[in-house]
Amino acid sequence: MALVLLGVAAAGVLLPFSHGAAVQAEGRRMTLAAKLANDLMERVVATPFADVVALGDGHTATELPGQVTDALGARWAQRDLMYANFSREVTYQHAYLLVYKPTPDFVLVTVRVQYQGRDVAVLTRLIGQGGAGSA
Repeated sequence: MALVLLGVAAAGVLLPFSHGAAVQAEGRRMTLAAKLANDLMERVVATPFADVVALGDGHTATELPGQVTDALGARWAQRDLMYANFSREVTYQHAYLLVYKPTPDFVLVTVRVQYQGRDVAVLTRLIGQGGAGSA
C-alpha cells in the first residue's frame, strides 16, 4: 500500500514537469517557424514587383523538410538540426483594384511553415508596385 502511494505521489510531482517540457518544446518550434516565415517573406518583399508578378497568379513554391534555405541558399538544417523537420511554402495571388488588366495592382503573398506536416506559422502580406510600404 505504501508503495502504491509513493508511486502516485511521484507521478503527481513528475507529471507537471514533463508537461512543461512539452509546452516549452512547442514554443521553440513556434519561434523557429516564425523566424523561417519572416525570412522568406522578407526575401519576397525585397524581390522586384515585376519579378513577383512574372511568377504567375497562383504560383506556389515549396521547400521540403531539411531543404529550407536562408537568403544565401544555405540549408538551415545543415547548421542546426532543430530545423530539419520544417518545410516552407509560398503562394502568390494576383489582386486587382477594379478590373482585370495585364498587370495586377498587388500580389497577395502567403508564407506557410510546417513542422512534421502540421502548420505552425502562416504570414500573409499584400505587396504592390512601390514595394512593401505601398500596400
